[in-house]
Amino acid sequence: MKTLDHTRVTIAAQAVGVAQGALDYALGYIQERKQFGHPVSDFQGLQFMIADMGMKIEAARQITYAAAGRSERGDKDLTFFGAAAKAFASDTAMQVTTDAVQLLGGYGFTSDYPVERMMRDAKITQIYEGTNEIQRVIIARQMSR
Repeated sequence: MKTLDHTRVTIAAQAVGVAQGALDYALGYIQERKQFGHPVSDFQGLQFMIADMGMKIEAARQITYAAAGRSERGDKDLTFFGAAAKAFASDTAMQVTTDAVQLLGGYGFTSDYPVERMMRDAKITQIYEGTNEIQRVIIARQMSR
């Protein structure tokens, strides 16, 4: 079980990377895609979506860094932080990759574009090293101590 405390941090880092990759790709796409003579990145609704994706990724990155530091030092609260980083980062990756698919429209769901694979990669981060439901049980138990 102590090994899982450390490996969950690596899953969190993987999830952050997947999310960042999806955001980067979607952002490039909406800057190139034109509608009504303007890049779709000029549309306020899409700007809100991109901003939310960026904020969530940065929050996931910071909790992952916090957990990584605790893993390196062997801190006593690593169980909480490892589980929290894994759950938060993988949930963020799933949400961000789903939004990236949405931003690409019909193209986002085809294998010609990488965001559909990224969405599947994000999903597995919610499952292995303990599902996110299990992470929430671990977190709650750590908080009750």
